[in-house]
Amino acid sequence: MRRLELTAAGLVLAAIVASGCARGVAPDAYGNVEATEVVVGAEATGRLLTFTLSGGEKLSAGAGVGTIDATQLNLEREHVGAQRAATAARVNEVRQQIAGLEAQRGAAVAQRDAAQAQREALVAQQEIAKRGYDRATRLFAEQAATAQQLDQAEREYRVLGEQINAQTNQIRAQERQIAAQGDLIQAARAQQRSVSEQVASADAQVSQVGERISKTRITTPLAGTVLATYARAGEFVQTGQPLFRLANLDAVEVRAYITEPQLASVHLGQDARVSLDIGRGQRQSLAGTVTWIASQAEFTPTPIQTREERADLVYAIKIRVPNEGGVLKVGMPVDVQFAGAQASR
Repeated sequence: MRRLELTAAGLVLAAIVASGCARGVAPDAYGNVEATEVVVGAEATGRLLTFTLSGGEKLSAGAGVGTIDATQLNLEREHVGAQRAATAARVNEVRQQIAGLEAQRGAAVAQRDAAQAQREALVAQQEIAKRGYDRATRLFAEQAATAQQLDQAEREYRVLGEQINAQTNQIRAQERQIAAQGDLIQAARAQQRSVSEQVASADAQVSQVGERISKTRITTPLAGTVLATYARAGEFVQTGQPLFRLANLDAVEVRAYITEPQLASVHLGQDARVSLDIGRGQRQSLAGTVTWIASQAEFTPTPIQTREERADLVYAIKIRVPNEGGVLKVGMPVDVQFAGAQASR
């Protein structure tokens, strides 16, 4: 009888020890799984022609997932493109006009230069005629020349003077013509700059419409897993309207909270183990690294502890954990054990 009592007591003690071993060491902290989520919205307004996303679907960065009707934008681009072509044709017309004006001005300059050369020749002839006239006057006074000879010398001198005056007036008129043609060229060049600016503005408008058309193609900004969708094909969407929510779950973060006594033994880059319940009394442990520690304390968050424990001040930390196989889900509660000696509680 005594032996049976001892055996029963031994079984109870063994059960207690086994229960303690199964429970293991208490965690250093508790936390929840988080991920950097991105809500992708429509960048254009129109009917959603195609949209085939479903929750849980994995996408690569830049993958096309839908299109928004771009009919009006395509028509707008054609209209702006036609205006741009017409304006560009006007630039060619003004360029040809400038070329014609410059040719006319060049011809006028050549005529003016020829007239100046001719005037210089007349001035030279007049100087010779002036010397002949002065000599005839002196000879006539000495009765060595006839009055006819004096009249002839005077007439040649006077005719050359009249020709020089006429040539001077012609040169001035040609210079005025050259100046007027220069003004026309300057005005045409100003018109050319204005039309060229209009072409550049039209190019910018075409580019803007093209950019708006490109935004009718819905793409993923990063690689990740679709967490939720908010629209369906056939719906009319507005710019900025959410279409789907995406997160990269290849690596997640665990937000946990530690007490002030633990703060001294936890540091950035420290290894940690994150464990979770996988059912049937089994737990899975994953390796992680501490990547962030709050600089200020806060009251224990409501979902984490009881009312009494919420009065305590704690520090938030983040642990980066590779999530191979997608075991960790957003919002999942996990236990945290820091590497090395167990942190003080």
